[in-house]
Amino acid sequence: MPAPEEATATTAPLLDAESIIAFAIALGLGLLIGLQRERTTDRLGGIRTFPLIALFGALTAQLSRNPRMEWLMLTGLLAMTVLILLGNLYRLRGKSDHIGVTTEVSALLVFLLGAYLVLGDKAVAVAVGGTIAVLLHFKPGMHAFAEKLSDKDLRSIMQFAVLSLIILPVLPNRTFGPYDVLNPFAIWLLVVLIVGIGLGGYAAYKIVGARAGTLLSGLIGGLISSTATTVTYARMARTQQKAAGLAALVILIASTSMYIRMFVEIAVVAPRKLAAFLPPLLIPFAVSLVVCALAYLRIQHRENTMPEPGNPAELKPALVFGALYALILLAIAAASDYFGSRGIYVVALISGFTDVDAITLSSASLAGSGSMAVSTAWRAMVIASLANLAFKGCVAGFLGGQALLRRVLPLFAMPFFTGLAVLWWWP
Repeated sequence: MPAPEEATATTAPLLDAESIIAFAIALGLGLLIGLQRERTTDRLGGIRTFPLIALFGALTAQLSRNPRMEWLMLTGLLAMTVLILLGNLYRLRGKSDHIGVTTEVSALLVFLLGAYLVLGDKAVAVAVGGTIAVLLHFKPGMHAFAEKLSDKDLRSIMQFAVLSLIILPVLPNRTFGPYDVLNPFAIWLLVVLIVGIGLGGYAAYKIVGARAGTLLSGLIGGLISSTATTVTYARMARTQQKAAGLAALVILIASTSMYIRMFVEIAVVAPRKLAAFLPPLLIPFAVSLVVCALAYLRIQHRENTMPEPGNPAELKPALVFGALYALILLAIAAASDYFGSRGIYVVALISGFTDVDAITLSSASLAGSGSMAVSTAWRAMVIASLANLAFKGCVAGFLGGQALLRRVLPLFAMPFFTGLAVLWWWP
């Protein structure tokens, strides 16, 4: 006589409302993927075969829920594999021109999707199924994109993979050192964030091409590195003095996009404090936007070709940024301990000459954890941004000559004095 629990498990109905929904979704995903495969030259399966495969997977999983039929899931997968092998043998005998295993892998995935719809999370299965259909549909474009990648582009992608997928997971996620503020995992995570922003800007450059236009040149250059953009266009202005006004505008746009980087970094590091950071930071950002718009209206008829940026995923700059970020964390902790908020502002002023990201991330991180007041954090960011703006003005004048300096100073003046006013009058 079986136990009551066993009897219930073996006699319970296999189909219910949830199961019917799973079968319906499996049919829909199978039709979607089959429709895409129907339009290819590879006819191992099409609009009829793939829905059947999905339903086969769902039915196999449904039956395997019975304790006496748990072996059906593995058997179904093996049966699918054998059917695919037999189908390929038949085509090879017919001297088919079929190359690759995209359809075969898709068939196995559709079988497993059907099974997962019954045994797992339906939302995940739908998302994976939609992703498979999109990947299959955009095959020509993806192949064309891969062929356009240069060795430099591929190296950038692989270096970013090293930074994010190899180095990051093995770092300890706990604090060390003086003042207990150095967390290797958190520090490197922010390195990955900065490199990722730069890589995104580099990808945008590759998409829009060298003739990006003034606005995109400044925006993309700022996302990659506003300092590097300043140096590049200052050198261009020295050799092409007629382009001094254009170079000044691109430098200003790149410096303005620095605030976009700041907003992204704050949102990632201290999302709950973002609303408190935004009001004082939006004022100099808005003024910079207005100055950019007015300057653009004056020279919008001029063409601009953006020089190709360097690799934003190089390991050496990433290590330098990580070290700088850790150093600023220590300096802020020490300055706060010995001198209070005034010491933090001195650190922000010094670090801002070379990099705004490090002070932004460190201040936002400390504010997010409650170790620093938000008012102190955003003031440190504004001070660093003003120092960075002054540094870029000096670089522009030194590398670009007086012609560029005469155009940069009026453009920088309004955002600079606006930042000073915010520091002085904001409560």
